Amino acid sequence: MKSRATQLLLLLLVAAGILTFIQEKNLAQLPALLPLVARWLTLLAAAVVVAPRRSLTLWIVLSMCVGIELGNDAPAVALHLKVLSDIFLRLVKTIIAPLVFATLVVGIAGHADLKQVGRMGLKALIYFEVVTTFALFIGLAAINLTQAGAGIKLPPGAAQPDKLAAAAPQTAADIILHIFPENIAKSIAEGQVLQVVIFALIFAIGLSLTPLHHRKAMLGWCESLGEVMFKFTNVVMYFAPLGVGGALAYTVGSLGFGPLKNAVQLLLTLYGALAAFVLLILVPVALLARVPLRRFIQAVAEPVSIAFATTSSEAALPRAMEAMESIGVPRRVVAFVMPTGYSFNLDGTTLYLSLAAVFVAQAAGVPLTFGQQLLMVFTLMLTSKGVAGVPRASLVILLATVASFGLPAWPVFIILGIDALMDMARTAVNVLGNCLASVVVARWEGEFVDDYHGPDLAAEGLNAPLT
Repeated sequence: MKSRATQLLLLLLVAAGILTFIQEKNLAQLPALLPLVARWLTLLAAAVVVAPRRSLTLWIVLSMCVGIELGNDAPAVALHLKVLSDIFLRLVKTIIAPLVFATLVVGIAGHADLKQVGRMGLKALIYFEVVTTFALFIGLAAINLTQAGAGIKLPPGAAQPDKLAAAAPQTAADIILHIFPENIAKSIAEGQVLQVVIFALIFAIGLSLTPLHHRKAMLGWCESLGEVMFKFTNVVMYFAPLGVGGALAYTVGSLGFGPLKNAVQLLLTLYGALAAFVLLILVPVALLARVPLRRFIQAVAEPVSIAFATTSSEAALPRAMEAMESIGVPRRVVAFVMPTGYSFNLDGTTLYLSLAAVFVAQAAGVPLTFGQQLLMVFTLMLTSKGVAGVPRASLVILLATVASFGLPAWPVFIILGIDALMDMARTAVNVLGNCLASVVVARWEGEFVDDYHGPDLAAEGLNAPLT
């Protein structure tokens, strides 16, 4: 029911497109127009089939097709639909600051018991950051190698965006000073995500040092804020089909099919980069940690499949934790490493964001030095903490970061058109990376049970929580 208005508007958009062509074209030209009419009737039939379904992905795919067709067949009409993508973009921007603040504070101050966990916590965090940094560099290497975003001309309405290339030269002191907020309200209003991150980090450290009763109250408030903003994101995402349809109609109407070729290149780049990350990083890590590969692959097959299908890491979390226990990871290690990894070990998301951010710069024709790329993707890596459980939440983080670096937002909508396909792969890699992390940390702590073959050991107390 929540998406009924969106469904109705899409149906009306398809019907309006058909009526527009009938009015504008001479009936004598009807034989030549038969392929065009057939395409629109196919879209109308698809809309009727999709209408009763509650899948947002299906509606986004349908709106993509409608927008592409409308942009190709009626560019004059399509150019006026940019307002739909602008509305969606404004709604998304309202999510950024409270979502980043709440997730970072809970992710850091909520794990104040790291002092009790001791070495395991430190080792886990070191492992997380090393592996995600490798993911970041592989993503940068892949997108700079394929140049998937190069060659797209700016739309007429985005011909003069604020760009890094046009910015005044900055000294190292200016760059460092810009990271730190002088007024958090000003940072939020100007979309300075990195400044919000710094504020949240310091706030979380201060919160962890306060008395327990104060910390609990504020953590509860931040958890509630985070939950509300995730629900807010879900509500805004119901407008995603209209935003995507309008953006693609405008893009195709003004630029033709060139950007769609770039989107396919980006998709192939992502899948290739993720495969390289698994083969070059995760597999050697597993071999170095003496992970029983056959048992590990059998154990992770189901949770990774769930993550791939649902595009949500949290949907696979219960099964992933059970699977890791079943191959010999002690429960106390699983209970700490897996949830913490969902905030700090987003391998697939980090790689995706590094690709997507540089793609936006390439599409906008903004040359970035390697140092600028690193600063942008490290900002993305920080701001992406805690969003693994929400499908397409990475879009919010990406939009915020590219805006704070003076890049235009329109290339993000090209990415959004294929985001569902990209989300499946990156989420699956997130889950795979967290499963491997639990085994590596258990091995590092000397607690991995090599000859564990099922729940019998747990029944004997060998895999129970340590008190």
